[in-house]
Amino acid sequence: MAERKQWKWAADPSLNKMEFTKLEKDGLDVIETIVNTYSKEGFASIESSDMDRFKWAGVYQQRPKDGHFMMRVRIPGGILSSEQARVLANIAADYGRDLVDVTTRQAVQFHWLTVESLADIFERLASAGLSSFESCGDCPRQIMGNPLAGIDPHEVLDTRPIVAELEKFFLLNRDFSNLPRKYKISVSANIHNAAHAQINDLAFTPAKKVIAGEEVIGFHVWVGGGLSAKPFLAKQLDVFVRPEDVVKVAAGVTTLYRDFGYRQKRTHARLKFLVADWGPEKFKEQLLELVGELEPGGIDLTAGWNGGYFYGIHEQRQAGLNYAGLSVPVGRMNARELNELARLADEYGDGTIGTCNTQNVLIRNIPEAKVAAFRNEPMIVNRFKLQPNTFVGYAVSCTGTEYCNLAIVETKERMRSLAQYLDDTVVLETPLRIHMIGCPNSCGQRQIADIGLQGALVKTADGMVEAFDIFVGGTLEEPQFNRKLNARITVDRLGPFLAQLITLYKVDRQEDEPYWRYVERVGLSHIQAQVDSILQPA
Repeated sequence: MAERKQWKWAADPSLNKMEFTKLEKDGLDVIETIVNTYSKEGFASIESSDMDRFKWAGVYQQRPKDGHFMMRVRIPGGILSSEQARVLANIAADYGRDLVDVTTRQAVQFHWLTVESLADIFERLASAGLSSFESCGDCPRQIMGNPLAGIDPHEVLDTRPIVAELEKFFLLNRDFSNLPRKYKISVSANIHNAAHAQINDLAFTPAKKVIAGEEVIGFHVWVGGGLSAKPFLAKQLDVFVRPEDVVKVAAGVTTLYRDFGYRQKRTHARLKFLVADWGPEKFKEQLLELVGELEPGGIDLTAGWNGGYFYGIHEQRQAGLNYAGLSVPVGRMNARELNELARLADEYGDGTIGTCNTQNVLIRNIPEAKVAAFRNEPMIVNRFKLQPNTFVGYAVSCTGTEYCNLAIVETKERMRSLAQYLDDTVVLETPLRIHMIGCPNSCGQRQIADIGLQGALVKTADGMVEAFDIFVGGTLEEPQFNRKLNARITVDRLGPFLAQLITLYKVDRQEDEPYWRYVERVGLSHIQAQVDSILQPA
């Protein structure tokens, strides 16, 4: 066990209960305990206070709490090798009942793990250069990035080395293993905001600036974004950061959060609350005191938002090479399918696979001469399609009550079947993003969806039944969260209700008008009138 840190907030009696747990034993110390004790002595040996610390190992108890665990594996920047993919597939097959989920933070998630399996899984991950550590807990989590980094014709800088430096700096760094709450970083030089900068605690987006007569490509910095029950869009600081200074600035922002973030209430502890109280100007002043002077902001190089979608075959920055964006319905696959992706990456590409925050995947570096054969692969034709139907292709879901203790409704299979129903019922070629979540914590990023569905319960004569609250108009194109309608739809009516709502949009929309912009043009009251009409008794 490492030497215990003497944190400045340790004497504060108003700290929440979890803060005292973290002061008693650092979250990272649980990894050694899992390996040396719990994995040998079994579930019954786990001390209750350590169960919360399992998150620092990247592990949660899954639902129901019967001795099985969920694990998230970090895929920094959303790029992994075929060999790493095979290691992940084998773990799923050997320990995880053949389930692999791609998450909205580009991580890979397992279920059904036992504590006895964790030591071996940690070793297997380490042997492949992977880790689950700090993918959960009050610490810097999976670093989101551009899964096309290095090959992207729409990026101004290859961010792979920067993401690697950040990962090396933060992972298992005990200076930052006790933050007030979870802490999410994104880095992307794609001009289409591929890493969703505005919903991260700290984000770097592409920018340029002429300094001493030289044009420098670097980054702008955003702080204080986040979703959950009180979502905030990140604020941009008026600074320009050279690529070589990204780690320094990230360390500075994280230090401010560690030392000044709120630790009295878990629901009021994310960086977004500190940024909202301080404002971007004060935050910038405090940051410069820590890291030294930075250039004022330059020219923003972002040009819209691609939603994190890359479907189809596309030319890369490198002439003669292509990448393939594939649909993985609601992000779920099995071990055989992940192994098959690894084979496709080796046989047609350079052996790298991208994981997308839309729960999809990429195959990178496919020579032009191999594209036709790639298109005809059975896996591509029948399962992970290049051009999925609209609703299956743009559906996102959290884990839901299948495994998550916080969820109050089932989501994963429901979103998959709902998307299929809508594709069978409504012909729509315009992408329409529907995100389904099982609770307000927003792992499915409901707030940025065209139509967001948030789980709820309704009391009926037959007892409590599952339902969804409806939100419309979310986007990061012109950043705004979707807004709630006065409608709670029981699950038996959800498909027909949405089919009617979307059909009204088809009739009323202007040419190529996305749903979020349509909502903005016609107004929420217009959409509410549509909803009231649909729900009116026949």
